[in-house]
Amino acid sequence: MSAYIIKTNNVSKKFKKAYAIKNLSMSVRKNSVYGLLGPNGAGKSTLLKMITGIIRPTSGQILFDDHPWTRKDLRNIGSLIESPPLYENLTAFENLKVRATLLGIETDKCNDVLQRMDLMHTKNKKASEFSLGMKQRLGIALALLGSPKLLLLDEPTNGLDPFGIEELRQMIRTFAASGISVIVSSHILSEVQQVADDIGIIYNGSLLYQDEVDANDDLEQLFMDIVRREREA
Repeated sequence: MSAYIIKTNNVSKKFKKAYAIKNLSMSVRKNSVYGLLGPNGAGKSTLLKMITGIIRPTSGQILFDDHPWTRKDLRNIGSLIESPPLYENLTAFENLKVRATLLGIETDKCNDVLQRMDLMHTKNKKASEFSLGMKQRLGIALALLGSPKLLLLDEPTNGLDPFGIEELRQMIRTFAASGISVIVSSHILSEVQQVADDIGIIYNGSLLYQDEVDANDDLEQLFMDIVRREREA
């Protein structure tokens, strides 16, 4: 049995004549948090969209749980990419109930994920009345409905205040502890260092570095050195 939930083998994505992702090989361990680091426009969102089937790779292979990725694997993948897909006129519970119905899941699970994301007090509140942080948490609740093996979070702390960031950081660690592998993409180095087991540094569509996180490392210096070396090359 593979120790990895997701692997990409020389994956590329080309839009017209330009590569957004080029020959990228990444390995994400099971029951871990993987921090995908890179500046805006580095290709992080494109990579996550390929893993979720929103776009198709131009070449290369994606393996999910040790087999070639197929659309059937989407039942085991939850994601929050860019903004939460919410119906603003519906309550938190109603948003979850719509997704549960589409997935064929008992509506009792809606209460479970609301509880897990500390949103039970907002159950009957319309999404249009939510703060940005609450919308982010409801988006993650939607992603958790199908009991995924892999959770993808694209810049999840955007717009959150320090308390919201700390709460989300703690939640992400509980996901890994409960058996959900998590990929967190971000350009905020300090946040990733506090939550990730492993990191990958992506720049101009290429993965320049991948390794376990060492609490003693100066992640900012490591990131700057790697990206600066690539720019100069």
